Amino acid sequence: MKSLFAIIFLAIGLQTSASAQFKKASLQAAGLTCAMCSRATMEALKTLPFVDKIDTDLNNTTFLLSFKPGANVNIDEIKAKVEDAGFSVGKLVLTASFDKIAVEKDAHIKYAGATFHFINAKNQVLSGDQQITVIDKDFVSAKQFKKFSTQTTMPCYQTGVMASCCKMEGHSAPERIYHVTI
Repeated sequence: MKSLFAIIFLAIGLQTSASAQFKKASLQAAGLTCAMCSRATMEALKTLPFVDKIDTDLNNTTFLLSFKPGANVNIDEIKAKVEDAGFSVGKLVLTASFDKIAVEKDAHIKYAGATFHFINAKNQVLSGDQQITVIDKDFVSAKQFKKFSTQTTMPCYQTGVMASCCKMEGHSAPERIYHVTI
């Protein structure tokens, strides 16, 4: 009987985690000045294990990343690959498939294996494909970061790490928090 319950809970967990995933991203790189710069950045991004396909929009220095179904997407690894190529992230917009996830201003939620802090979000329930923009330091310009920092009083926005302001059950050690807006 215990085995049956374990199988049922495992199946429910797999179904839930399979539905909580990022589908794609639009990544605008800053500092690209030529086709060789774009190529170097694209080659670096291709090495990410969760990236399925990359399209480019050279006019806007934007890379359109499609993620492998069911893959765990690591947002900091995306930034690291751009920086390894010698450039920086100007903007990162993720498309996620939400299933009735309630969000509100300055609320933290767990999604796709990461913790997200919604800044300047109205109270709403997210369902279906939604775009969220990462607004952490090194994902937006210094001017934009300063602007967003006026929209929250929580110290975790300055560090990107869980602080005393973050009240989430089961988390005692500092953990990476991604700050996003809709």
